[in-house]
Amino acid sequence: MTMSRFALAAVAAAVLAGCSTTKLEETPKAPVETRQPTPAQPAQPKAPESAVKTVDLAAEQLAAVADKRVIYFDFDSYVVKDEFRPTVEAHAKRLNLIKTQKVSLEGHADERGSREYNLALGQKRAEAVSQQLGLLGVAAGQAEPVSFGKERPAVQGTGEAVWAKNRRVEVKDK
Repeated sequence: MTMSRFALAAVAAAVLAGCSTTKLEETPKAPVETRQPTPAQPAQPKAPESAVKTVDLAAEQLAAVADKRVIYFDFDSYVVKDEFRPTVEAHAKRLNLIKTQKVSLEGHADERGSREYNLALGQKRAEAVSQQLGLLGVAAGQAEPVSFGKERPAVQGTGEAVWAKNRRVEVKDK
């Protein structure tokens, strides 16, 4: 079985034609990775770390002043005593942390003196606390000083112990 030269050349040409390409340049393809993709975890919204701290700090500051709402004064005085400066500072820290928080500074006096005098003294006491808060960075609109004079005593009666409890400024949240 001999094949003619012509037939052999035709077969060889057909085989070569099947192996050749018509492209002049072919870029090699990058190897394909065969790793399995990891399952995607559902996205959970996370609060920014600073917001989480603010909430925690705000709660911490609220707890720090929860039992420190009253500032007492000496007879016929509107000077904030040194022993109450930490109370004022704690409120300032909280108000500086929570800029939307507002407080009312309610000034009071004991029963001695006229109604007008005690209203003025209560106002001066409330304004003295407001001024201290302002010096500690609290915005003016956050603290409103008001006076009740001797109209709303904390304790009824007479005597120095009773009067000392009535000479005060109460810090109340709005």
